[in-house]
Amino acid sequence: MKMINKGFLAMVLLSFVFLYSSCTSEDPEEENEEELITDVTLKFTEVNPAGEAIGTPFNVKAIDNQGLGLGTTPTIETITLIKGKRYMLEIELFNSIENEDITKEIKEEADEHQFYFLGTAFVGSAPLTYTYADEGSELVGLKGFVAVAQNPGFNNATFRLVLRHDLNKSFPGANNPSFENFIQAGGETDLDIVFPLVLN
Repeated sequence: MKMINKGFLAMVLLSFVFLYSSCTSEDPEEENEEELITDVTLKFTEVNPAGEAIGTPFNVKAIDNQGLGLGTTPTIETITLIKGKRYMLEIELFNSIENEDITKEIKEEADEHQFYFLGTAFVGSAPLTYTYADEGSELVGLKGFVAVAQNPGFNNATFRLVLRHDLNKSFPGANNPSFENFIQAGGETDLDIVFPLVLN
């Protein structure tokens, strides 16, 4: 009787192993990897009420050769804007490790990416407001307009820039460029960086 039980148990165990191995896919499920970003360039150009450029563009950069958010020694420049002015903001991203233009990739995957503009510059009694102005139907934030209050209550703030990947863009509030609860819309964070902001 014991011999039968042992044989039966061995047969059951072998059957389980066979079924498990046949149900397991040999091809690993493709994961949605975060973008590696080493260079961020914010290009500001003063515009008139119609959105036409009237000023000389200037760039503000954040760089970390190991990857922003990964390395320990980022160089982050200060954004200086003038009260009462309106600017076109264009964002460029680059991966210097792989010599890869991340901006192009985000444009190609516009339905999967979105920037959020946060920090004390955009949230609360904020001196700045942002409006998406991307080409096409998808809101991304590679291009938009930043308006500076005429009489803000303070001259220094934090300009937090967040890039989300694979979020649900239909989630309530996700189309708000200063949506503080962006994590609720799902996805992963590709970039989360804070620039100092000075208003003159």
